[in-house]
Amino acid sequence: MTRSFLPLVLLLGGCAGGGDDASAHDRPIETAAAATVPRPATGAIETAESTTVDRPLSLPSQLYVEHDAAVVARSSGVVEAILADIGTRVAAGQLIARLESADQEIALAQAKEQAANATQRVERQRALSAAGVVTRADSEQVEFEHRAADLTLRKAQRDYDLTRIAAPFDGVVTARMARVQRLVNAGDSLFRVTALAPVLAAVRVPETAGAGLKPGAPARVLGAGGSSAAGRVVRASPVIDPASGTREVVVQLAPGSGLTPGSSVTVQLGAERRRVVAIPRAAVAKDGYALVWEGTHATLRAVTLGADLDSGRVEVVSGIAAGEKVVRSSP
Repeated sequence: MTRSFLPLVLLLGGCAGGGDDASAHDRPIETAAAATVPRPATGAIETAESTTVDRPLSLPSQLYVEHDAAVVARSSGVVEAILADIGTRVAAGQLIARLESADQEIALAQAKEQAANATQRVERQRALSAAGVVTRADSEQVEFEHRAADLTLRKAQRDYDLTRIAAPFDGVVTARMARVQRLVNAGDSLFRVTALAPVLAAVRVPETAGAGLKPGAPARVLGAGGSSAAGRVVRASPVIDPASGTREVVVQLAPGSGLTPGSSVTVQLGAERRRVVAIPRAAVAKDGYALVWEGTHATLRAVTLGADLDSGRVEVVSGIAAGEKVVRSSP
């Protein structure tokens, strides 16, 4: 007999009644493990019941954040310096890399000098024009040169700014493709920055179970390894998808949940009324087997359990049907 069968065989033997009444029904019984045990006492046999319960919906999802973006080069150039790496926390606008900018700095300095000279000329010309000592055509020409110098300055400043790579929002660097002294072109990905909050999970809720779900409704998010976090519904689609019969609901996790974006999770929310098969938890051994009484003999059967119910009962997902009899261990 295998080791996993022993606890349930002993369990069945411990359920036997004593005295004369037990001896009157003392018949050999063959279990699935080919063990001979006496007939259990009447009170040790329980019937698997079909009952209606209201259970939270359990739906699979994957955590994500709204702000998750690739930071790309906005102009061509050689990477001069890298100021952030994977895992670095950054603030919006923080400099995380620089491209070589000697040419842009020179052009910017020239543009500033030209703009300053144009400003001086236009101020002088405006004073002379007010005194009536210059022609209108001369004044218009100076005004045009001033506007052109200002546009040149703005263009030079823009070219210089494009050599500075900044974080688009608060978050953490989750990828770095940039390398020092590597030539990059406009549009090349240099970094990926991901916000750490808020963490969200989107699920598709069946029409029959999601009618009462509204923003603010509580939820529970279960992660791998038994970790969990509280959450609440922040968005719920007002329409049903006719193809799937579901609507999208977005849950936001509470701050400090410890669950990270990208994790596969199970979201529990709302309630769904359904019929389940329930048996006493005492009828199932720790190794997941139960003894099913079939009138004259017992069969060892593997069962899959679901949620705990009231009165010491547990939901049976598979392995036992409603109406079958199981053997409960003695208290």
